[in-house]
Amino acid sequence: MIRAATPADIPAIHRLIVELAIYEKEPDAVKATHDDLARALFGERPTAECVLAEQDGQPVGLALFFTNFSTWTGKPGLYLEDLFVLPTARGSGLGKALLVHLAGIAVARGYGRFEWSVLDWNTPAIGFYKAIGAKLMDEWTVMRVEGEALSALAAG
Repeated sequence: MIRAATPADIPAIHRLIVELAIYEKEPDAVKATHDDLARALFGERPTAECVLAEQDGQPVGLALFFTNFSTWTGKPGLYLEDLFVLPTARGSGLGKALLVHLAGIAVARGYGRFEWSVLDWNTPAIGFYKAIGAKLMDEWTVMRVEGEALSALAAG
């Protein structure tokens, strides 16, 4: 079952994010707290949304996403920040169900795109994404400014 997350789900969302970081070989990378997630997902001005996949009433997967915008299409898009299903629940169709659910949200809202990033070493995920019709955007490279570099850039 796929359902929208609620504030009561914050501990489960955090746990799944930590599990994702472990899978992505970055076990110490998660700095987000329960309060950070509550503010981002359910605060006065939410900046992201989350849906959960459940088995036997327990969250075993998540899709955390937000709206972006394409100047070329003149429409908003849905950007999937994180998709994760616990290893014990993989192969059950929940990963695809999460993507189908998000595609439905994008279509219902009139969005022009549904995008996400995938680590280049994650060949199982890349194969899965290609099988559902996604295409690799090989000509694009992700750029990021964070931490001290972000502060320095903001200071001019």
